[in-house]
Parts: sequence; structure tokens; C-alpha cells
Amino acid sequence: MPALVLLGAQWGDEGKGKATDLLGDRVDYVVRYQGGNNAGHTVVIGDQKYALHLLPSGILSPNVIPVIANGVVIDPGVLLEEIKGLTERGIDCSKLVISTNAHLITPYHRTIDKVSERFLGKSKIGTTGRGIGPAYADKINRIGIRVQDLFDPSILRQKIEGALRDKNQVLIKVFNRKDIEVEDVLAEYLGYAEILRPYVADTLLLLDNALKAGKRVLLEGSQGTLLDVDHGTYPFVTSSNPTAGGACTGSGIGPTKIDRVIGIVKAYTTRVGSGPFPTELFDEDGEKLRTIGGEVGVTTGRARRCGWYDAPIARYAVRVNGLTDFFLTKLDVLTGWDQIPVCVAYEIDGKRVEELPASQSDFHHAKPIYEYLPGWKEDISGAKKLSDLPKNAQDYITFLEKISGAPMSAIGVGPGRTQTIVVKDFI
Repeated sequence: MPALVLLGAQWGDEGKGKATDLLGDRVDYVVRYQGGNNAGHTVVIGDQKYALHLLPSGILSPNVIPVIANGVVIDPGVLLEEIKGLTERGIDCSKLVISTNAHLITPYHRTIDKVSERFLGKSKIGTTGRGIGPAYADKINRIGIRVQDLFDPSILRQKIEGALRDKNQVLIKVFNRKDIEVEDVLAEYLGYAEILRPYVADTLLLLDNALKAGKRVLLEGSQGTLLDVDHGTYPFVTSSNPTAGGACTGSGIGPTKIDRVIGIVKAYTTRVGSGPFPTELFDEDGEKLRTIGGEVGVTTGRARRCGWYDAPIARYAVRVNGLTDFFLTKLDVLTGWDQIPVCVAYEIDGKRVEELPASQSDFHHAKPIYEYLPGWKEDISGAKKLSDLPKNAQDYITFLEKISGAPMSAIGVGPGRTQTIVVKDFI
């Protein structure tokens, strides 16, 4: 049975956890394929809210095997704390599988991340300071530490010594910080080895065998398309590939084994951190969206920047990811507006531009061109099918679908797992 990919179609925070949870009872594996604990998914089940950072959303579905694949960077302390927190709430984490090839975040990655961001001042990227970027940099520089290295003390020591030889010089001479002791890092990370050992496996082989056996595999991305290090609003991006191509490299599943790519898109737009945002609102509408939508970062606690729906971004996500479907979330947040603006194009240097500009400078100067749709006042949180929605809400969905480039196959009308209208089945 083919795999499917579920990813963010904007700047992240679109509600991927809700979408994964909706599919959780109908898939056999949920695979996190990139990112680290710089991202978070919020899943609401009944009156319980779960904030996940490293663990795949499938951890909350009893019949799912959750997998942290090779493309993820793992902070072992954060992971174990997250497992402990869920276990204390009655969630079984024993089925978790971790790739031997996933890279590890260390104390020196976190330190360098924080001091580097402070050093940039007004030019800062907006990093979470959790060491994700430096860990990926070490991976590319071929000096990274992988999960499998925890089980060979000699190799682990060599890698830590090699990394700190240069990093301590930077910390001392550039940032005027104290050096980091090899023995401290070694002792901490050797302590993780036996705790993590039961979870570690060859996930490439595991997933290949699962697909051959007819199992359904869901590949879950963190962050969003516009934060992709290659295809996002560089340099205001994350350090990995949340796009569909990253699902292949980050999991070891080839593209011919994927048959659906689902883009999660919010009924408006948000982003966290620095960088261009054409539809960003600085007025009471922006504050209203932030308040009603609960727009605070799951991982960072930072208030999200809010703006209206941006169709050029949605069309870009379709192109970059080969999206087959959209899952529209948080439609209920828009209840109460007399009219709802939708960005259909940009004005750049006096010219109308229909698509996301390739030039960073052009995108920074892009001004949204809006079309205005009538709003609705009715409570839609209990809607079970499209016909339950007010006509204006139906028209809003139809309009977004028309200008975004892929069908709106599911509509979120509230935070709960059952508050979803399924227009077209994903499986």
C-alpha cells in the first residue's frame, strides 16, 4: 500500500497535528521525517490537549507505530522528557521507533545557536535557540553525532572531541564564552544510550517491509513549505526540508511509493519569527485573529504574526510539493467578520504579480492585492458536512479552492478531532 505525505503549506503552525490525528486510526505508521524540537503539534482529544515537539502525532493513536526517521535531529533530553510526560498521562510510548541514522543535538549546538542569534542583533533569523541549525550544519559538514554513535563509546568520544576542538575556539575567541568540556558531554550522552536502546532500529528496512506488507505509512512534516531551507523565504527558514522531497530523503522512502501529498493550509495565514509576510496585519483584525485562533507557538510560546489568506503562497505549495489535496483548518476562527479579504496576487513596483516572486527583494516589497468575500456570523463548530455551513462559508471554501490549485478535501471547524468536515477521503 502506498505512503502518503502530510505537510504544512504555509509557514508552519497550520494544524498538522489535528490532521495527523484524524488519520491516525487508519494508518499503521506515522513517520516524522525532518526538523527537531523547534516545532510543535497541538492535538486535542476530548477535553485533553497534547503538545508534541519531537514525537510523531501518531503516538496518541494506540494502533499506530510512531517513527522518528533519519532526517530528524534529536535532543535526547527533550525526547525522554516528552516520553515521560505522555507516559504519566497514560499514553503508551513503548512502540516508538528511532532511526539509527538520526542526528543528535548536543549542549554545544544549543549554546552556539543562542549566542549566534544574539550576535546577529537586528539581523537575527528568529531561531528558537534549541540547537537545530548547528546540528544540521554538523551533519552537512560530516562531523555530526548519530543515534548509533551512542552505543560505541570510543567513536562517541572521538566525535565530541573533534567537534569541540573548533567550537570551543569559536565560543572563547568570538563570543567570549566559557569552553565546553568533552567529559561533561560524553558522560551525559553515554547515559542516554541504554535508555534509548530499546527504541532504536533500522527504520529504512522497517518502513520498506511495512509497505511491502501492505501497511499504510503516513509521513509527517514539521514547520511548513515557506520555511524549507531550499524553497522557503531564505534566510528566514528552518534548517531542513519540510517539503515533499524532504519526506523521501528524511525517511528513506522513494517517491514512487507515495501516492498522496496533503497540504495543511490555515483559513488565514500566520508565521513565527522574522522574514517577509505580505498579508501581515498590524491592526485590530490581526489581534482578533491571534486571540480567537489561539495563535501562540506550541514550542516557543511566541505570539504568531497573523494575516489574511495568501493564494500565491498556496499555489506555490502545490507546485513545490505536488499537492494532491488541501486540508483547510481553523475556518471557525473567521466567524464574525462582515467581509473577509483574500490575497489573490501581489503588487510589486507597480506591477501585478500572480505568483510568488523568485527574488527575495521582490517578495520583501510585495503588497497584497485583495478580493473581498462576504463573511458569516453563524457558529460553524458543529458542522458535519459542507451543507451544514452557511452559504457564505461554503462560498469562501469554493473560492479558496478555485484560486489555490488543489481541492479542499477536509475542513477544520474547531480544535477537536471530530470537528472536521471530510469532503474527500484521503485514504
